[in-house]
Amino acid sequence: MTDEPRWLEPDELRTWLTLQAVLVRLPGALDAQLQRDAGISHFEYMILAGLSEAPQRRMRMSLLAAISEGSLPRLSQAIGRLEKRGWVRRTPDPDDGRYTLAILTDEGLAKVEATAPGHVAEVRRLVFDPLKQAQPRQLHDICGRVMRTIDPDGPYPGARPY
Repeated sequence: MTDEPRWLEPDELRTWLTLQAVLVRLPGALDAQLQRDAGISHFEYMILAGLSEAPQRRMRMSLLAAISEGSLPRLSQAIGRLEKRGWVRRTPDPDDGRYTLAILTDEGLAKVEATAPGHVAEVRRLVFDPLKQAQPRQLHDICGRVMRTIDPDGPYPGARPY
């Protein structure tokens, strides 16, 4: 038995370096488009979009943090900014007062609806337009496998089947 690390093969290394570059650069590209066109960050958009799809446009802050891929403190700061703009409000969860609900206001829904077309166009341009017909499904399957390895029990966007 050897303690030698399992070094990446040349093809694996190239794939890893490419994936690493995508992981670093894609969020910045999406953030830049949203800042330029809507005056919000990608994280703030993920919050608004997540709430827009939730039943009654409300969600527990802890679940919203997981879905938007942020910590509770980061989410709380972002929600504070969104509250100041009138797009979100917080209230104690009537089912369990230990939790706080984030609720998307009508103004917040209007912001999501106004922002979504430009964001979707940028996602399509950066991610889907360069792919061949079968590759979006393959990308979904690959990312799902990696996410289930990273966090087998955690909710994450895209986990729902299409």
